[in-house]
Amino acid sequence: MTVKLYDSDSHLYTFQATVLRCDPYGSRFAVELDRTAFFPEGGGQYADTGKIGEASVLDVQETDNAILHFTDRALPVGAVVTGTLDSEKRFVRMQNHSGEHIVSGIIHRLYGLDNVGFHLGDGDMTVDYNGNLTRSDLDRVESMANEAVARNIPITAEYPDARTLETLSYRSKLDLTENVRIVTIGDIDCCACCAPHVSRTGEIGAIKLLDFEHYKGGVRIHMLCGAWAIGDYRIKYDNVQRISALLCVPQAETADAVERLLDSVKEKDYVLAGLRRRLAVCAMDNAGTDNCICFFADEACDMDSLRHAVNLGMQRAVLCAGFLPADGGFRYCIGSATADLRAQAKTINTALNGRGGGQTSMIQGSCAANAEDIRAFFKKWQLNKNVYCNDR
Repeated sequence: MTVKLYDSDSHLYTFQATVLRCDPYGSRFAVELDRTAFFPEGGGQYADTGKIGEASVLDVQETDNAILHFTDRALPVGAVVTGTLDSEKRFVRMQNHSGEHIVSGIIHRLYGLDNVGFHLGDGDMTVDYNGNLTRSDLDRVESMANEAVARNIPITAEYPDARTLETLSYRSKLDLTENVRIVTIGDIDCCACCAPHVSRTGEIGAIKLLDFEHYKGGVRIHMLCGAWAIGDYRIKYDNVQRISALLCVPQAETADAVERLLDSVKEKDYVLAGLRRRLAVCAMDNAGTDNCICFFADEACDMDSLRHAVNLGMQRAVLCAGFLPADGGFRYCIGSATADLRAQAKTINTALNGRGGGQTSMIQGSCAANAEDIRAFFKKWQLNKNVYCNDR
């Protein structure tokens, strides 16, 4: 069985070991060592990566009786090799995992909730709890968690004997009875965990609780610690700084300034919508008031304004057809209070090289015919409307 060096020294990033086995595994090789500092995937955390000799370690998995390192090249069995972890990745994961223990320990003590789900990915960490929390609750937990960081409390990991384990009060998702590794953070938390952790809480640096959402009857928290929390803050600070400069307001007032801007935009959108409707109605008015109105709206209009004008035109004529320039052709809206346009949609689309459909009283779509051909089609309809529609 591979000796787990990370159990006794989580900050060991370089080590020597002997290759016990190397088997082809698809395009990779499964390498077993007599000892390793590489943490295998488990407990919601990805495996360490790095190098063994010249081979890149792409994944690490633990089986019933071995820890297998999946590499991009073979290693000679019996050789003494040097393993080197991606220390930056290992350390930031330890920061986050240790931070999660602090948060979960505080939540358990304050609110009696259990950690029932945990995922530590690359740049993201989520924790699920079997009960609900408010933003105010999380702010309180965050403050207490960062106080624990500032206290620089020692973090220990050990395997208690069976008698000690029976009397120990600790958090665990599983009902464990043997080879239970207990991670203790002073008076903050005591939890069964197989992963590497920092040695003292001060190494975590910072704990930030981000978003939270209701999930499976409880709550899911997104949180970041250490270097990831600082990176997240830098991104958000840069965004706030840019918004502050664009709106010419202090950074602390950007949210209020954005709300004012949105209110102003909504007001202008309302005015613009009215102007577009008036523009479309003018185009419809100028097209005449015969039994068939065919008009072309200005490209500044939109489909809402086109439909508005067509609805008005339907009250003046048997049929009203409005067209709006789009993509080298036109979008159309055709309405009638008496004609069955759904039945005539195929005839209209065929004549105008278009596609579309809708209800009995109104159809919408697009067409590739030019304005001259469109006018000619509806002029013919005007002269002999019964060819294209049936009065109800």
